[in-house]
Amino acid sequence: MNAVLFDFSGTLFRIESTESWLRAVLRETGIALPEPELVEAARALESAGAMPGGAQPEQLPEEFAEMWAIRDESSALHRAAYTGVSRQVPLPDPALHDALYDRHMTPAAWTPYPDTEDVLRTLHERGIGVGVVSNIGWDLRPVFRAHGLDPYVDAYVLSYEHGIQKPDPRLFSVACEALGVDPKDVLMVGDDRRADGGATALGCGVHFVDHRPVTERPDALRPVLELAGRGQRGQGEPRG
Repeated sequence: MNAVLFDFSGTLFRIESTESWLRAVLRETGIALPEPELVEAARALESAGAMPGGAQPEQLPEEFAEMWAIRDESSALHRAAYTGVSRQVPLPDPALHDALYDRHMTPAAWTPYPDTEDVLRTLHERGIGVGVVSNIGWDLRPVFRAHGLDPYVDAYVLSYEHGIQKPDPRLFSVACEALGVDPKDVLMVGDDRRADGGATALGCGVHFVDHRPVTERPDALRPVLELAGRGQRGQGEPRG
């Protein structure tokens, strides 16, 4: 393998819990909410799928279905989709919905998986190109910089910057071109079998991990070092 492409959310980083997300915004805005109401609001927000990088909506309102399907193609669509489903949940101040969206884009809302730094650094030291390919509506580069991981990433390919979402092979093609590598010499690592599996259309290998809390997934990325080192094509089953 000459390069490894990684998904962002659920692969290299994990978003905070919905309750932590809501607590942080309430604290920042100075709005008090009784504990039982806070817990219930967090549960409702999670059920609605209001937090980007979090759970999918349990029941997506029909009026959001079309926008939801293409939400990662632009920053405007991304914000509108997530704040739209968020507003299905009553909160003490309507401005909290936008504040919650803004919170999820901050480095403090994200935690790298325990093996993320070691794997990225080792690949970089071996001279293997590293790219991040994400379906997302905002610039995640500050998250990598804040956590000290930016020096190990050679290219960021973000869906909203290209108007293309995974599994469209064109997004993976952009990443391969940015790294100057043949797709057949590339391994794609992600947690979404449909979205990240789109790389196989170009001939890339794939390796899947499970989207779990950081405390429950200490070393799922480490097999990537062996796969890249041996030049293997990747695996179809998760190593969580």
